[in-house]
Amino acid sequence: MEFEELESLRGIPKKIYEEIDENKKINTLLKMSNVMAVGRLGYNDHGKTHAKIVANNAIKMLKILYKKGILPSFMRDCKGTFDDSLTITLLGAYLHDIGNSIHRDIHHLHSSYLALGIVEEILKRHYKEEKAYQLTTEILHAIYSHSEGIMGLTIEAGVVAVADGTDMTKGRSRVPICKKCYDIHSVSAASVEKVEIKEGDEKPIHIEVILSNEAGIFQIQEVLGEKIKWSGIKNYVSVYAKVKKEKPVFEEITI
Repeated sequence: MEFEELESLRGIPKKIYEEIDENKKINTLLKMSNVMAVGRLGYNDHGKTHAKIVANNAIKMLKILYKKGILPSFMRDCKGTFDDSLTITLLGAYLHDIGNSIHRDIHHLHSSYLALGIVEEILKRHYKEEKAYQLTTEILHAIYSHSEGIMGLTIEAGVVAVADGTDMTKGRSRVPICKKCYDIHSVSAASVEKVEIKEGDEKPIHIEVILSNEAGIFQIQEVLGEKIKWSGIKNYVSVYAKVKKEKPVFEEITI
């Protein structure tokens, strides 16, 4: 997947994206994350494809919020630029799951310390030292707080967490599926056809989920709903679901 194909990444410093996309250590950690998460635990993809989907969706949401007049936290609190916040979001989203290479348990913590050296090395090539360290702490916060149970305290961290939950179309569930079972998890995971992120009217971010059947509601509530709940940006996000076979009317999901 080339840089130009990731529509919402436009505006990101291209050199930074190319560095992480080609970085041997990052690619190896993402590959090993899938060895652990997919091969040993039965989860679906937590590797490079997931990293790019989450980065794309997180940046799309950050841009929507900014367009709606909601300043990213680094701009508000640290007098940073919007490009700085884009960099935080990109690196936080791209590296949030590398800790799965060590273990799924507390993988958000593993991801944080694995990312530290990588992030500092990359940022020091593009920013002055103090700015690089400031950005590093914000990126690590986004990585650490993407898991349920840890409240995101920045807008950038919030969009990373929610974006993580949006990667749930069939075959890409964030919940481990028993391949030999026919239960609510497996049926629900197979029911999510498409997830779209748009500008909303009542709330800035409008997420539409297309389902093949009603069982997909479980996936929305258990995966995306939990991410939104702990993201810190719950008040900015609305979720609507539509069952494909029915009339094209969306039903709002209460998170």
